[in-house]
Amino acid sequence: MEIPVQVPLIDIAGLRGCADSKLSVARAIGRACREVGFFYVSGHGISLDLQNKIEALSRDFFAQSHDIKMQIAMAKAGRAWRGFFPVGVELTSGLPDIKEGIYFGQELSDRHPAVIAGKPMHGANLFPAEPSDLRTVVLTYMDEMTALGHALMGALSLSLGLEENYFHERYTKDPLLLFRIFHYPVPDLSQQHQWGVGEHTDYGVLTILKQDACGGLEVKTKTGWTPAPPFENTFVCNIGDMLDRMTGGLYKSTPHRVRNASGRNRLSFPFFFDPGFESVVQPLPVVDRERVKDDSTERWDKANVHAFSGTYGQYLLSKVRKVFPEIPSDSR
Repeated sequence: MEIPVQVPLIDIAGLRGCADSKLSVARAIGRACREVGFFYVSGHGISLDLQNKIEALSRDFFAQSHDIKMQIAMAKAGRAWRGFFPVGVELTSGLPDIKEGIYFGQELSDRHPAVIAGKPMHGANLFPAEPSDLRTVVLTYMDEMTALGHALMGALSLSLGLEENYFHERYTKDPLLLFRIFHYPVPDLSQQHQWGVGEHTDYGVLTILKQDACGGLEVKTKTGWTPAPPFENTFVCNIGDMLDRMTGGLYKSTPHRVRNASGRNRLSFPFFFDPGFESVVQPLPVVDRERVKDDSTERWDKANVHAFSGTYGQYLLSKVRKVFPEIPSDSR
């Protein structure tokens, strides 16, 4: 399997083995986080059958009419911020993305304390009537990816010389789980702005991405933009702003973007494994705070993630409202 040298492939099957095999995987992940901020994973244990099912059902959903898809529009989910959005609604750096999608999160009932309290981004998902199997497959996929997220966070802990359960005990015992299914239609390449998603970094600690066969993901490395094409039965992982903040910039949240130049409809499936909503994100004990620099001039959004204070939920909400400006602050 040929992988771009800038984005390494790591077989993580060793995370299910002995202490030495875990440490070997952790070291490879740490090296990738320091040098690129992106890496492919194989040996992850997520079945191809499940991956193929969610891809096929997603294609069936997006092939339906706009009116049918709007039956689960995000506005109907209230503060949970779940459901479908059409092409051009989501923004990156103020420009509309050439994609549509469905937002999902942890499935919570009306009786859950966070839902009763009206906490944003908590609640029930919206699922379409057709394809009827999408609900079961999405929730199963999210369960599998959650377990993978916990395993990778354990490896990230070890990679930093910390106890394997460090992140779990302090930030991700009850993680904020966000899952997206994105559909990138065939763009009009004669138009100037045709980015499926413009340059950006992710907000949390870890993203685990399934791609279809079309390609289009690009990663900003030290030598410029490089493709991160799909390879069967691998996921692309990258670190987000909060892990950048925790490590004092040792692990950078790397900019990336998407342009669908395949001539086909493209699907992607990003799963965001993030700190708990109420987690106060602090630099790790291994970080020398005196050496942390303001790198805002180098970032795509000119923000200084090291100056942020507060909960992860506050950070995330400030970002989400830039992506969906039509969502009011008190969306009920």
